Amino acid sequence: MELRRMFAGVGRSKAFAAFGQAMMPADRLLLRISGGRLGVGAAVGLRTLLLTTIGRTTGEPRQVPLLYVERSGGYVVIGSNWGGEHHPAWTANLLSHPDATVSVHGRTVPVQGRLLKDAERQEMWDAVASYWPAYDRYAERAAHREIRVFLLERANPAA
Repeated sequence: MELRRMFAGVGRSKAFAAFGQAMMPADRLLLRISGGRLGVGAAVGLRTLLLTTIGRTTGEPRQVPLLYVERSGGYVVIGSNWGGEHHPAWTANLLSHPDATVSVHGRTVPVQGRLLKDAERQEMWDAVASYWPAYDRYAERAAHREIRVFLLERANPAA
């Protein structure tokens, strides 16, 4: 817990955002080969999952490691893109193809991504930002756009 708090303070800096973006391929690889059990984020005490979406333009599977908070029977993830100018590609993929999978704690689970709006979005933003306060700084840097917040709900196997 203390390690996460320490990194949360450092995580607000632009340098950390650049470092985080550079570490994403290593994080993606570690999460993939460990079945979602081990990643760079997990090494510093962060809850990380590996999201697999279908590429909006390519139709090919795309994987991205994300911080998450469990809420409402699913996983809340934020498309901050480290406070960058554009929405991350995985958010466009989810909007086009909401069916996806997450690998977390060694399990792969089918999910459906749902973009949150209004009060529900704010409630989930608050939950995730209390877990990783750097999201508030990312929102300041991305003030020209509303950062997308998704609930990845476990897919109904009977559907």
